[in-house]
Amino acid sequence: MTSGRGDESSELWQHLASEDDAEDAPWGNLLLPEPERMLELAFSPLAASSLALGIETIYEGYLVHYGHSRLFVTDEPNLALLLGDRLYARGLVHVSRFGDVAAVADLATLLELCARLRAESRQGDGALWAAGIASLGSGGIRAEGETFLRSGDSEPLLCLAQDRAGASAVERALASHAHRFP
Repeated sequence: MTSGRGDESSELWQHLASEDDAEDAPWGNLLLPEPERMLELAFSPLAASSLALGIETIYEGYLVHYGHSRLFVTDEPNLALLLGDRLYARGLVHVSRFGDVAAVADLATLLELCARLRAESRQGDGALWAAGIASLGSGGIRAEGETFLRSGDSEPLLCLAQDRAGASAVERALASHAHRFP
């Protein structure tokens, strides 16, 4: 088990894993045993720390849909679809609590662009995630994402992410992302 930002990260993972404890839902049964969980922050270090729980919850939903989850085991496709959508919704609720409507809109755009990329069975979602998260609340990446979907050139997205969040942070986020999509 690995993590990112110390105690803050531990609290994030605890909150994400236990959010449904009080509810009568099957999600708790899908949690991986603690020793098997990969508690590594992916893209949240590229944005304001106040948005980390929302970002990582949304990203976990994305992993449930398309990659290898850090927290859940989802062998049944219909249940995985429902869990992923639930995580998207939960993450958007967390982000919306800060009153930043632009950040919520930017996340919706990011998810749309990634879904289109996945529907076409194309690569490059890491660049979309890095640029999208680094640009939260500042207009997002609609134009850059559309250009990427047409051209396949991820370099402008990566440059945008690096300019806003720093090259080493983007590199760490992309390495974490790559581990989830072998």
